[in-house]
Amino acid sequence: MARIVSRKTTVLAVLLGGLAWTTAADALQLDAKSKAGDAPKNIILILADDLGFGDVGCQGATKVKTPNIDRLAARGLRFVDGHCSSATCTPSRYAIMTGEYPWRKKGTNILAGDSALILPVDGSTLPAVLKRAGYATACVGKWHLGLGPPKGPIDWNGLIVPGPLEVGFDHSFIIPATGDRVPCVFVEDRRIAGLDPKDPIEVSYRRQVGDEPTGRDHPELLKMKLDQGHDGTIVNGISRIGWMSGGKSARWIDEQIAETLEDKAVAFIEKFKDKPFFLYFASHDIHVPRVPGKPFVGATELGARGDAIAELDATVGKLVATLEHLKLIDDTLIIFTSDNGPVLNDGYADGAVEKLAGHAPAGPFRGGKYTNWEGGTRVPFVVSWPRRIKPGVSDALVCQVDFLVSLAALVGADVPATSRRDGQNILPALLGETSKGRESLVEQASGPETLALRQGNLKFILRPGRIEPGARLNEPRLYDLSRDPGETKDLAPARPNVVRELADTLEKLRRFQN
Repeated sequence: MARIVSRKTTVLAVLLGGLAWTTAADALQLDAKSKAGDAPKNIILILADDLGFGDVGCQGATKVKTPNIDRLAARGLRFVDGHCSSATCTPSRYAIMTGEYPWRKKGTNILAGDSALILPVDGSTLPAVLKRAGYATACVGKWHLGLGPPKGPIDWNGLIVPGPLEVGFDHSFIIPATGDRVPCVFVEDRRIAGLDPKDPIEVSYRRQVGDEPTGRDHPELLKMKLDQGHDGTIVNGISRIGWMSGGKSARWIDEQIAETLEDKAVAFIEKFKDKPFFLYFASHDIHVPRVPGKPFVGATELGARGDAIAELDATVGKLVATLEHLKLIDDTLIIFTSDNGPVLNDGYADGAVEKLAGHAPAGPFRGGKYTNWEGGTRVPFVVSWPRRIKPGVSDALVCQVDFLVSLAALVGADVPATSRRDGQNILPALLGETSKGRESLVEQASGPETLALRQGNLKFILRPGRIEPGARLNEPRLYDLSRDPGETKDLAPARPNVVRELADTLEKLRRFQN
């Protein structure tokens, strides 16, 4: 259980006892109960997009129903102090795949739709580790980790390499970047799915290509009005970030994205039902543009954002039902979480703010996406494995950056050296064998300078990310989350010694190299 540092205890000393470099050796020591022979037959990581801590029923939501997610939580372990590494999508996904804090590597910011691949192709990623352990591996859903060579350009009309297959996946069916960025097509393995070679695609984030209308010039053509930005090429009545032309037969229909991804995931599960598999399922819901399928329109009183949550919940239900039908559920480890905290207005005027109706997307926490307040990285975090994990609730401090090291320990695989600096073996906490997780955690907002440090229930913010009303710019903050989970009372002015020690420790952690 997380604890507050005593006034008689030197904060720095406590931190150094729990930092990654003092526990790297521990990450390589497999628990006696976690030998490869006791590994789950299958592993599924379900990553929601922009889903907040308070967006699900099992964590207090009443304005939107999430029965499938709630059921998964009831049969598994729900973590109330579970975090992504960063409050934006590309960085947090990078941490999952590499076991490394993304702020350590240049270029892990939110990527454009034509950015190069930012993951290593040297076998050190999560799918590569699990593949070597004997799992068939697949990636379905939103990618947003770049495609193509470092110096580009991406050959959208030919082989798109490197990509998911080069980092360890046997199969992939992905949205290249995000739903609000071009190109608005699916990429299956190394090619655009359904592309007519007579209608080649051109993509640019620097200049307009082709002669198709844009949201900026033709707002009258939009079925979803833009609020800020997102004024590039119009696809399916929605203008996007960037410009594209061609590829008409391959373009997605937003209302069908969730069902398309579900079908691909189910097909993979059915194909490998008799073999061990790892499925990384990265839902597009509830990212903008929020255009849920027809069965979910009007499903909630929260408008498009709430309806997208309902659609996400149905997707989780479909995957779980498939496992149950194939009698795989008892020996499948399922992790359900989100890439970052919630956001309401994120570029489109879809009524998310106006129809909030008292709903608290971040639950009791302050902030959300783009911020280093707790609401930015504290996200839904459920682990289910009926054969092994007893149902319950844990307050252990856990993070997605630890998935690689922890799952490697679970399946008896070697841990890549690049993951030992930041990733920790929190497997006992994930399995519910202990209530002790991390001693400390670095939380990132929207850039490498917007970092915060958790030590037990103490929260130190070096400087805030996206500024909220009343926030002081470029001044450190200190909070005691056990008494003030909403981060409303800044203790920094009254505890300057603690602030200095935490600031020094954070700086040492930032500079640390293996």
